[in-house]
Amino acid sequence: MTILCIASYYKGNRFLQACKKNGWKVLLLASESDRHEPWAHEAIDEAYFMPDVANEWDMSNAVLAVSHLARTEKFDKIVPLDDMDIEKAALFREHFRISGLGESQSRFFRDKLAMRFEAQKLGIAVPAFVPAIHYVSLTEFLKETPAPWVLKPRDQAGTMGIKKCHTEEEMWQAVHALGDQQSFYLVERFVPGHIYHVDTLVHKGEIIFARAHQYQTPPLAVTSGGGLFCSSNVVYDSAEEKELLEINKQVLMGMNLRDGVAHTEFIRAHEDGKLYFLETAARVGGAHITEMVEFHSGINLWEEWANIELQGDAYKLPKVKKEYGGIIITASKFEYPDMSAYTNPEIVWKVNMKHHAGLIVQSSSKEKVANLLNELGGRITQDFC
Repeated sequence: MTILCIASYYKGNRFLQACKKNGWKVLLLASESDRHEPWAHEAIDEAYFMPDVANEWDMSNAVLAVSHLARTEKFDKIVPLDDMDIEKAALFREHFRISGLGESQSRFFRDKLAMRFEAQKLGIAVPAFVPAIHYVSLTEFLKETPAPWVLKPRDQAGTMGIKKCHTEEEMWQAVHALGDQQSFYLVERFVPGHIYHVDTLVHKGEIIFARAHQYQTPPLAVTSGGGLFCSSNVVYDSAEEKELLEINKQVLMGMNLRDGVAHTEFIRAHEDGKLYFLETAARVGGAHITEMVEFHSGINLWEEWANIELQGDAYKLPKVKKEYGGIIITASKFEYPDMSAYTNPEIVWKVNMKHHAGLIVQSSSKEKVANLLNELGGRITQDFC
């Protein structure tokens, strides 16, 4: 059995290793600019690299390239390793008639406009929004919906490319500046609140694992203003966790994710206390969230996603533990920050990236994790930000 893994960006070594451990032939199609990254070559039978511009591929050429490969290789699975690759994998699946998310359904896990319309159809609350397409509709939206608003690209990951606007004039300037790219954006009311993410494994149409977490600072605020990216899991069996897991189930089951992994975000608005759906993606969460999840649950999302894809009906989820964990990551003013002074026994992992500082803590106590994140976050801000 052969799996083709698509990776515009360098990531997913644990997935590749799990595929090889399952006895599959592993083919990797990645960006030429990432050729010399430390890929798990021991787990890759053949690696191919697409010419790219800032990790963007010419998809017409990519289809031709994979078609040439298909003359000698029979693909049993095609899987994207990054948010940017969900649509690529769907296009390849459609072209070669291979099972998995097709182009229409994949939009629910990639296109921020498609997923919002679908969530509305499912009766799930979403912040007020409008496509940046029809000018009369957009004019009415800006007049009827209180500012501020955010202009969001439909196809970028996380907070990439988002612009916050406070006046109609500012928004129209931002929209017009997009030129012919306007229809690839949406405008949404900015809703202040606490942001959560739920990281999930789905097998045969059922959620078999889900953990709910809260960001200490909204990711958009970190992206635009700097500071600490910080997240930790919410209290087990609390009303908060039960509500998050239930709305997460409504989203993923309503959008018909049958097998795989998902990273879904919600916001609890300060204004009315309601939970609103923000976005979902059929991928592992970024910013080392998967490491945090593994420490507090014992479940590695990359590995279990691979096992679900490749083992089918025979798959069984390993034993899950219930610890608490938290992560802090920040851009560092030092190329190689020295974190040797951070010696708390609860620290179980430290980031190893140029110009980044960060760590993960783990404890059986939620209070202990919260106190450590506050204490260590202050130190990291002073030492490295």
